[in-house]
Amino acid sequence: MTPHDTLDLLAVISLLVGAFLSLAAGVGLVRFPDALSRMHAATKPQVLGLVFVCVAIALESRSWSTLLVLIPVILFQLITAPISAHMVGRAGYRTGNFRSDLMIVDELEEAVDAASRESHEPRGDARA
Repeated sequence: MTPHDTLDLLAVISLLVGAFLSLAAGVGLVRFPDALSRMHAATKPQVLGLVFVCVAIALESRSWSTLLVLIPVILFQLITAPISAHMVGRAGYRTGNFRSDLMIVDELEEAVDAASRESHEPRGDARA
């Protein structure tokens, strides 16, 4: 087996793993019951699937220019996916789009209750 055959085999395996992870993310988006669960399915396997697909492209291309294009794609995805997942989770929690029976510990309940009480309290005006 030549080195080119080995790289081709690794590229095929990486592509299949990436496709499986992306499919799992899509199935999770459809099957999971609430926004917090869907957020998990939309970010973790999807990002890892994209990384595997990019690795497959780099292995198959065997070009530095392709690698220089793929590195920013992976980095931007790794940077933006957790931020977007955090914002979706926060919005889902604040709008009540989650199932509390699936939660083991609700660490945000006290903070959200305190913030909502604080926003509804009348403020004393200094204008007399």
